[in-house]
Amino acid sequence: MRPITGREELGLFSRLPYLLNEELADDLAARRRRPEWMWVALRGDRLLARAAWWSRPAGDTPLLLDILDILDTEDGVPGPGHLDIGVRLLNTAMAAVFPDLPDGARPPEYGRLVPPDWRANAATRQAVEDRMAILERTGARLFVERLRLEWRPESPVPEPSRRLAFRPFHDAGELVALMASVLEGTLDAHSRADLTRMPAREVAVRHYEDELARYTSPRDWWRVATLPHGEPVGFVIPARNDYNPIIAYIAVLPPHRGNGYIDDILAEGTRVLAGQDVPRIRAATDLGNVPMAEAFRRAGYLNFGRVINMTWN
Repeated sequence: MRPITGREELGLFSRLPYLLNEELADDLAARRRRPEWMWVALRGDRLLARAAWWSRPAGDTPLLLDILDILDTEDGVPGPGHLDIGVRLLNTAMAAVFPDLPDGARPPEYGRLVPPDWRANAATRQAVEDRMAILERTGARLFVERLRLEWRPESPVPEPSRRLAFRPFHDAGELVALMASVLEGTLDAHSRADLTRMPAREVAVRHYEDELARYTSPRDWWRVATLPHGEPVGFVIPARNDYNPIIAYIAVLPPHRGNGYIDDILAEGTRVLAGQDVPRIRAATDLGNVPMAEAFRRAGYLNFGRVINMTWN
């Protein structure tokens, strides 16, 4: 059990199939990954398991455990002790990658991309549950399941809203203030967990600084939705991350919920990105956030996958 030596071992690391394999070379080049964060369990030259963490470009600390794979079958049957191998690899790798976690600190969360109907297929369900079992044996627990959504250019571009106006944000302070206000009654699991540890404004500031402020796409894409007389009712952050154009954040202010404004706001964000001639627009929301999921469905976004997020207590 060891980390890979470098780019020259990507072929070895990629012997276990997963859709992120095609991104590994670019991630290494951009330093979103490092060889010392990419671990393998080998028997001779046979790859039995692997684990890898991801970070932002040139980040010094891993932010997400997004690859954990085991050799599901050998000659058509489960390998002997294959879950044990995954547990041993993950424990060994975590001890090396995070040797000095302070008291109370937790390793980065785990995120697994899965098909939208992963429970309906016996083989896929077994593979997902095996990986979850490995995580559970290291102390992790299911945190949330999220929907992955996609708008494609063959879908109609939404018409402009007839009841809301849209303008850019005055400054970062206005955005942070609006972000703090929409945390009231939020259905987002990550935001709800953050609110148990810090005030709403601090949650908003951290979200802005850790994610939104880092996007290099134009900030004049960002929109505040207002009533005709200028009162804000919500906002949307269309952006481009390292991989895709995305709806990074969308929300309606608490006093204006229940009026269907989310459809107008999502339509505006979609229009902004569609106007850039993009091949797709990606978005995500919690499985339990039914109102937001329904808004994406009405706007023509397809549920093409899900994400399983697990965390350590």
